[in-house]
Amino acid sequence: MTDTPDHAVPTRTTPMTRSRLLLPLDLARGFLIGMAELIPGVSGGTVALVTGLYEQLIGSASHVVSAAKALVVGGEEGTGRVAGAVAHLRRTDWWLLVPVLVGMALAVLTMAGVMSTFVTSSPEHARGLFLGMVAMSVAVPLRMLPARTRPMWADLLLVAGAAVVAWLLIGLADGGSVSDPALPVVFLAAAVAICALVVPGVSGSFFLLAVGLYTVTLDAVDSRDLTYIAVFALGAITGLASFVQLITWLLAHARRATLLVMAGFMIGSLRALWPWQQSAGGEDSAPGALVAPYAPVLGPALLVLLGAGVVLVLVVIEARAGDAVEPAGGGTEHRQHD
Repeated sequence: MTDTPDHAVPTRTTPMTRSRLLLPLDLARGFLIGMAELIPGVSGGTVALVTGLYEQLIGSASHVVSAAKALVVGGEEGTGRVAGAVAHLRRTDWWLLVPVLVGMALAVLTMAGVMSTFVTSSPEHARGLFLGMVAMSVAVPLRMLPARTRPMWADLLLVAGAAVVAWLLIGLADGGSVSDPALPVVFLAAAVAICALVVPGVSGSFFLLAVGLYTVTLDAVDSRDLTYIAVFALGAITGLASFVQLITWLLAHARRATLLVMAGFMIGSLRALWPWQQSAGGEDSAPGALVAPYAPVLGPALLVLLGAGVVLVLVVIEARAGDAVEPAGGGTEHRQHD
């Protein structure tokens, strides 16, 4: 049984009227999303959920993809190609999408080397901070659930199944590195890894670790290898354009199941973020065997609490803002709680 389409991602038919005063905040949100994509085990989609931008970004990205599709096959209901594309572009929240994309690009270009150093030189502290953040973030998709329409056991099965899948897949990332990957491989890897941007709990960085492209990709960005960056970007755009329409459809027609699977992925991803791990070789940031706490203990433990506290504050702020402000542009967000 699927959930009712009444809880769909809002379809906007009028130009957006988002306040320009939000631009600095949206730049900061994009920066955080971009930083998350650099960290193995942390999903940019998770950060987008926590900051309250997830469905707005998915909706705007879907309109951009639909505009490109209209240019190729024509608009809906027999409208011309250009007219169909323009209609979709007018529904896109550019005052949200552009600042977020700029913020993400700035994070990737300026923080790739910094985050790589932090994760590899202080792995226990880094994983502790991110463990607290992701664990608290599980509450976000659960808050967005519409009314339950099937037995509780079915919901629990979805969450558990997704958690197990994420847990097992993370174990495949052994941290081996490919020194000189072929450009077609880079293109395909980027197309798959970028899907993590729209699936909370799935880390694109961990996929790159699994295929041996994590270090080489960060080094290429840090050293401004324009050929590698261009091929990776093209693959990422291709993957995002292919996947965003699927996520939009799932949120529209199977919203509760989709959000539960997202929560399960986030729970399973905690396997990568347990601070104390015994690496089997390869990258220091790659997952290893989970072991009992060893020194340092206090620092990572405090960072777990700090990370959880930061996300809790963000969730409370986003919830209060959502209750106080109606979405602009005539759309209505449907957030129902069990």
